[in-house]
Amino acid sequence: MMEIEFLGHSAFALRHGEDEVLIDPYLSDSPTAPPSAQKVRPTLILVTHAHGDHVGDAVELSKRFHCPVLSTFEVAARLAKRGAETLGANIGGEFEFPFGRVKMFNAVHSSSFEDLYGVGTPSSFLVTMGDCTLFHAGDTALFGDLALVGEEADIDVAMLPVGGVFTMDVKDAVKAMKLLKAKRMVPMHYNTWKDITVSYEEMRKACDGRGFELIALKPGESLRL
Repeated sequence: MMEIEFLGHSAFALRHGEDEVLIDPYLSDSPTAPPSAQKVRPTLILVTHAHGDHVGDAVELSKRFHCPVLSTFEVAARLAKRGAETLGANIGGEFEFPFGRVKMFNAVHSSSFEDLYGVGTPSSFLVTMGDCTLFHAGDTALFGDLALVGEEADIDVAMLPVGGVFTMDVKDAVKAMKLLKAKRMVPMHYNTWKDITVSYEEMRKACDGRGFELIALKPGESLRL
C-alpha cells in the first residue's frame, strides 16, 4: 500500500514499505504543519527549489537520519555546505532507488536562499513508488510543457499549487491537470498565509466535471492507494 501524507504547505511524506520520501519538508517553522510532522523518518528528501518554505528542515533531517537530499546541483551544493548528504542533479535527471524511480522536470518559478539569489533551477518531481506514479509540481505557474510530464507516465496523483500570487491558482491548476492527464489532484501551497487563501468550495466548483478526482487533504491527513 502507498501512503501520501500532507504535512502542510507543499510538504508531503510518501511511504511504501520501509521507504519514506519527504518532499519540500517545511515543518518546524510552518504554521500549518501537523503534529505528525515530528514523527517523520525519511530515507530520501526531495527539494524543489531554494526558498525557505520548501528547503525547510531538509538539512537537519538529512543529518539526523543520514539520508540524501536530492535537488538541483546548485541547491544541493549549498545544502552540502550546511552538512546535509546530497545528490546534485538537474532537469531531466533520473534516479533509481530501492522503492522505484525519481525524475526531475522543470517548474516556472524562481529559486533563492535568503542571502543568495538565483540559485539553481526550480524543479518538479515525477516519483514512481511501488505501483503508483506521483507528480509534485513544486512552485510553478501554468506552462505548456507540463504535457510532456503527462506523456512520460500514467500519473495517479498530481500535487499542484493552487494559492495564486506566487504560483498558479485553482483555475490554472485545472488546466494543468488536463495537460498532465492525472487521475487525482491533491492541492497544495494554499491557506498557509492570508494572501494564498483558497476555500474548498472554490476548488470544488473549479474541478467538478473536469475528469479527475479532487482530494483536498488537511494537514496530517493521508491518501492511501
